[in-house]
Amino acid sequence: MRIGYSSGGGVAALPVADGELDVGAVSQALWRRKWLILIPTLAVAVGTWAFVNTLTPRYGSEARVLIDVHENVFLRPEADKTAPDRAALDDQAVASQVQVFLSRDLARDIIAKLKLADRPEFDSALGGVSPVTSLLAFLGLVKDPMKMSKAERVLQAYYDRLNVFSVERSRVIAVDFQSSDPDLASAVANAVAEGYLAQQQQAKQDQARSASQWLSGEIETLRKKVTDAEAKAAQYRAKSNLFIGGPNNTSLANQQLTDLNTQVAAARAQKADAEARSQLIRGILKSGRPIEANDVVDSDLIKRLAEQRGTLMAQLAEQSSTLLGQHPRIKELRAQIADLNTQIRDEAARRVRALENEVRIAGARVDSLQASLNQLKGQATTSNEADVQLRALERDAKSQRDLLESYLAKFREATARDSINAAPADARIISRATVSNIPVFPKRMPVVIVATMLTLMLGVGFTATRELLSPQNFRPMGAPANGYGNLRQFAPAMPYRPSAGAAALPGSRPALPVPIEIIEELARDLRTAGEAGGRVTVFGATRGVGTSLTAITLARALNRDARVILIDLALDAPNLAAISTDPKAPGIVDLISGKATAAEVIMKDQLSAVHLISAGKRSKDPAAILASPRLAVTIEALTQAYDHVIIDAGTVSEISAERFAALAPTGVLVVADPSHRNTETARERLHAAGFADVAVVVATG
Repeated sequence: MRIGYSSGGGVAALPVADGELDVGAVSQALWRRKWLILIPTLAVAVGTWAFVNTLTPRYGSEARVLIDVHENVFLRPEADKTAPDRAALDDQAVASQVQVFLSRDLARDIIAKLKLADRPEFDSALGGVSPVTSLLAFLGLVKDPMKMSKAERVLQAYYDRLNVFSVERSRVIAVDFQSSDPDLASAVANAVAEGYLAQQQQAKQDQARSASQWLSGEIETLRKKVTDAEAKAAQYRAKSNLFIGGPNNTSLANQQLTDLNTQVAAARAQKADAEARSQLIRGILKSGRPIEANDVVDSDLIKRLAEQRGTLMAQLAEQSSTLLGQHPRIKELRAQIADLNTQIRDEAARRVRALENEVRIAGARVDSLQASLNQLKGQATTSNEADVQLRALERDAKSQRDLLESYLAKFREATARDSINAAPADARIISRATVSNIPVFPKRMPVVIVATMLTLMLGVGFTATRELLSPQNFRPMGAPANGYGNLRQFAPAMPYRPSAGAAALPGSRPALPVPIEIIEELARDLRTAGEAGGRVTVFGATRGVGTSLTAITLARALNRDARVILIDLALDAPNLAAISTDPKAPGIVDLISGKATAAEVIMKDQLSAVHLISAGKRSKDPAAILASPRLAVTIEALTQAYDHVIIDAGTVSEISAERFAALAPTGVLVVADPSHRNTETARERLHAAGFADVAVVVATG
């Protein structure tokens, strides 16, 4: 880096940008350049209008299809007729149906049905490839139509014009198609909707046909299984003598057992009845009471004898009223009555003997039937295992038979559904596409307006940005907006007056000025120094040589084309707060102490765009602040954010130069007399501290 020396006593004002935007100056600049904005805008408007009129218009038509899953109850299988309707489709299911509309199979059917491949609109090879398309294909931005097959070209054009989407919060799918022919646009939209329904019907028909074919083979297999199972059951029944008889389809052994059990019960009842009647009559005979039992009275002989006795007793009663007891007639009647009583008792005794014979016969029958019953019980016990096996065979045969019957029912239903009319799609067209005479592309006026407004905005934005970046459109803080502050012009050189420099640093001792040419030369050297020019420490050989003023002037000079931050580390005699937009803001001491954040300490220069960090609160131990690792981290972070970091370090004799060499190793030494012994001492001290490059700037007074 070169060392600059003063060559005169004059000083020029530094061309810096002031801190407040002059809106009036920017507006005047826009008005001066109005034709540079309006002429391109009008040219773009005319060109866009001409371009959109060369484009082939497209007409759009839209058909809408409702996905309806409510199946006709009369077309359901018998087992499902009582079940409720299926649940509505969810969003994923509707989105899946949209992909069915976009399927290539459906696209090929539509293309073949409407002969789209014969139209130049869909096959660019028929009408010739446009120069624009050829250029884009050459650049690799689009596929070369001539390298594609005819089917690929037609499909690409078909999908470019087709738009299928689901209507939000519904099960409606819209099919939109665009074409240069409005009739074709509506025809294709309707054909896509109808083709979708036909595909759905065909899918259901294919399902029914596939089901009937599968069921047909299964039914034949099941028939053989049912025949085999029933044959096994019949053979086992015959082998085990488990024949069926009676109205309840019970086995013969069980039927015989039931019958014998009934007969035994009847014989026992008959025996008990005969025994009871014989004992009753015998008891009457033994007691001498009149024979009045039903079994005795029911005898025809006893009935006749009882009638005769009744007649004789009536005659006896009649004769006794006129004749005495010893009368022969009375004796005769009594004798006849006694004879009749004897005959009745004899007949009763004979009846008792007959009943006793019946009891013996009934007992013998009970014994015989009981023996047969016991024998059948033994046979039934031995046939239980065979009966269990037989029932297992019958259950197997029944299950096979039931499965066969269910398959037969499904086969009949599938066969009935194998018809296009019996397999309606789960959708229906609710709005057919109609012919539209209003083109959907291009929208001439909107396109022209958008292009015109965009060009106008770009022109205004470019011009305004250019003016905003120019320092001549900034004015000093508080200056009237009358064009003041054209800082590109330099003030004429004039003798230095202490108030001119001290005005920027109120409260400080008047400082010696540094010629502007020296600062400009130093700024150029720092710009070309690369990384070495990114961190600069400004020192003063002695007090009062203008160290802070030099640092401010250098920062403003660098700020014209770079991002610059100025830091006040002259902690014993800080000066930079005087030029801050907020002189009372916290500074570097507060940041290092953890009492403020970086956003709170970074301010702006009042007269330029330079960012600065003042010293802040006075520190009782400045050496501790300079030695803090946090300071080094802060300087490193600022280096990443700014192009130049300028440090005002104060007087060399009052600081620890080694610490500054680690923070910003490029030094600027401001001296009043380069030949003075203090100047050489300061330079040697800086070199010894680690500053590899030290530029000496001479302040003149």
